Amino acid sequence: MNHQHILVIRLSAMGDVAMTVPVIAALADAYPELRITILSRGFARAFFENLSPNVFFMEADFKNEYRGIHGLNVLYRRLKAKNFTAVADLHDVLRTKYLRLRFLIGGCKVKHINKHRSERKKLVRKNNKVLQQIPTSFENYQDVFSALGFTFELKKDREIGLGSADNDHVISAVIGKKQPNERWIGIAPFAAHQGKIYPIDKMENVVKELSQDENIRIFFFGAGKKEQDIINEWCSKYARCVNASEKLGGLNNELLLMRELNVMLSMDSANMHLASLTDTPVVSIWGATHPYAGFMGWRQSENNAIQLEMECRPCSIYGNQPCHRNDYACMNQISEEQIIQKIRDIIQ
Repeated sequence: MNHQHILVIRLSAMGDVAMTVPVIAALADAYPELRITILSRGFARAFFENLSPNVFFMEADFKNEYRGIHGLNVLYRRLKAKNFTAVADLHDVLRTKYLRLRFLIGGCKVKHINKHRSERKKLVRKNNKVLQQIPTSFENYQDVFSALGFTFELKKDREIGLGSADNDHVISAVIGKKQPNERWIGIAPFAAHQGKIYPIDKMENVVKELSQDENIRIFFFGAGKKEQDIINEWCSKYARCVNASEKLGGLNNELLLMRELNVMLSMDSANMHLASLTDTPVVSIWGATHPYAGFMGWRQSENNAIQLEMECRPCSIYGNQPCHRNDYACMNQISEEQIIQKIRDIIQ
């Protein structure tokens, strides 16, 4: 295994990239002499730069530097110069298919992810759904490495250690010290698609109720102007609420704060996976999507997944399909009390 150098490609989205982290950590532990280079978007650097001594990161800017077919050829030449002995494509989209074809033609060993598309179709179809667990993303990623000859165990007791400890002072300066009697709750109320978002007015009721407890501090996570406007409005209305994403100024610091949370309340979204990597319990809310699709957070208990049993659920793998009923009952019919009680069960 001497002088082996593997290229691992997973370009987006943030939650999917985050789900590679436990797998890469396990691979690095099992093969300490193996050099592992991760190719991804710039945001992912925070996931890998402190993960293991034999894990390295390479940023891919497809909007500018590597745009179009010309940019992909430039990227390939730069990658080829690193003398990779194997390529693991954990994404399987047009860009990665092109890159892995170039490597394959060049004589490099290449394997790519199996997304189990047929099983996914059966899970989300309107009629005769097959409600059973599809292999998780963690298992799918692991299978790619197994196909390349790298076998290892996914150890759920392995501490990931995300977030640079050098930035601990930032949390203290901006957030303050956590007092012994305090319970810190993270709330990430947004997602990319409506089918994965708990109604904002109902979420505000959750925030209002939790904020009445003087021992609770609430930290919000989310990006985008519209999201920031809603979060800032809540912070102005309710006591002990902090817009963490606005104040901390970066993913590294957000991960450090997540390590201090007693619980995170999240949609089926990236923040569920980020909090999971910091070993924080997550109360997750599922509407159009379902844990059976394989996207439950690392080491998270399905007992903390709040969802309704409905004949139409799930209707989408990613939450981007229109609601069959046109009323998003899968989200609207989840009560605020159910969410609040689940949070209290964990923090108490």
